[in-house]
Amino acid sequence: MTLKFPKDFLFGTATASLQIEGGDTNNTWFEWSEAGHIKDKTHSLRACDHWQRIDSDFALHQTLNAQTYRLGLEWSRLEPKEGEFSAQALENYRYELKGLNNRGIVPLVTLYHFSLPLWFSQRGGWVNPQSALRFWRYVDYVARNLSDLVQDWITINEPNIYLTMGYLRGEWPPGKKNAVSEMFEAARNLVRAHVLAYDVIHHHRPDARVGVAHHLRVFDPLGGPLSHLSAYLHERIFQTMFLESMTKGRFILPLGRGYPYGKRQLSDFIGINYYTRDMVRGKLGVEPLHGILEVNKKSDTNELGWEIYPRGLSRLIEKMWKRYRLPIWITENGICDSTDQKRTKYLINHLSEIHRCLQKKIPVERYYHWTLLDNFEWIEGESARFGFFHNDFETQTRTLRPSGKVFAQIALTKELNLSDG
Repeated sequence: MTLKFPKDFLFGTATASLQIEGGDTNNTWFEWSEAGHIKDKTHSLRACDHWQRIDSDFALHQTLNAQTYRLGLEWSRLEPKEGEFSAQALENYRYELKGLNNRGIVPLVTLYHFSLPLWFSQRGGWVNPQSALRFWRYVDYVARNLSDLVQDWITINEPNIYLTMGYLRGEWPPGKKNAVSEMFEAARNLVRAHVLAYDVIHHHRPDARVGVAHHLRVFDPLGGPLSHLSAYLHERIFQTMFLESMTKGRFILPLGRGYPYGKRQLSDFIGINYYTRDMVRGKLGVEPLHGILEVNKKSDTNELGWEIYPRGLSRLIEKMWKRYRLPIWITENGICDSTDQKRTKYLINHLSEIHRCLQKKIPVERYYHWTLLDNFEWIEGESARFGFFHNDFETQTRTLRPSGKVFAQIALTKELNLSDG
C-alpha cells in the first residue's frame, strides 16, 4: 500500500548548532563537558566539526532529497561578549544559508537550543530579570542581518526540557536540583523572550513565520482517579503552560494568570518535537504531582529506553489542531538506534500517523527528522546515535544508513510505501 503526501509537503532533517558545529569554547556545554559531566566522557568541542565542513555537508541534504533543513545559530559565536557581535560568525551563517537557498532547501532557523554564552550564564542565565532583553538584542541583530535569507524561525527549542534538566534534575547546565522557584522564574523569562523575539522578527520581515519547537509527550494514566489527576498535572506543567503562553499569551497556573503581553497570536505555527509517551501511575506523597512515570512494558523501545509509540504523534497533532487552529510542523521526530534496525519502521509508522491527520484535513505542512547525522547528544555525548548518516567522530566520515535511503526516496516521490517498513 502506498500513501501519497501533498506536493507542497516539505521533508527535511533537524540539527542544533552546539551538537554539530564543534570548536566553540565560549558556551555552557563546553564548560559542562570540561567538568566531566558527559556520560561517555566525550566533549562538545569535537561534535561533528560542521563549522569547518559546511561545504561538504551540503551534499548530505542533497543525498536525502531534502526540501527543508532546520539548523541552529550558536548565540555564543554571534555574541561572544555582551553587546559585541562577531561579523565573522555572521558571515559564516550567511554563507550556509545562501548555500541552502541556492540548492532549493528552505532553512528553518532556531535561535536558542539549550546552549548559552558563558557571559549570559555568569549573569544568572534565564533567571536574571534582564535575560529576555539580552535575548531580544541578540535576536534583533540576527533578524536584521539574516531576514533576507530566512523567512522561517524557531525562537526557543523545548523550554520544558531545558528547565527540567537544568533546574529540577541538575543533569544539564546550570546543574540545579529541585530549584522550583528559579525554574518558574526562568520559565517566565523564556516566555517573555519568545514574545520579544516574535515581534522583532516580524518587524524586520513582516511575512516571517515564527514559532516554538515544543517537546510534547502523551501522558496516559495507569489506573484510577489519582493516576488521571497526576497525568493531567504532568501535562499541564510540562507542556500546556508553555503552549498557552507562547501561542496565545495566556498564562495559566502555576506559571501565572491572565494575558500579561495582551491577548494575541504569538506563534505562526505549532512546532511539535515528538519522541515518546509516559505512562503515569498515581502515588500519594510523590512530590509534587503524586505520580510516577513509567514505560509501557508491552511496547518496543529505543536504545535510551524510550517507548516507541507512533500513535502518540497523531494524537498530539489532532489535539494541537483542535486547540490552536494553526499550521503544524513536526520540528523533531527520531530514534536512537545505532544499528539502524528500527529506524526505517519508526520513520514509516510515524509518517503514516501524519498521513492519517492529513486525511482529516489537518494542515500538517512539514516533517523534520531528528537528525541528519550522529552528533553530540547533550549529556549522552557521542554514544546516542540518531542520524540518517553514521558519523565516525574520529575521522568525521559520514556514511548513509539504509534508513536514510528510504527517507530519500520518500522525500523525492512524496509517497510512503508501507511495505518498506
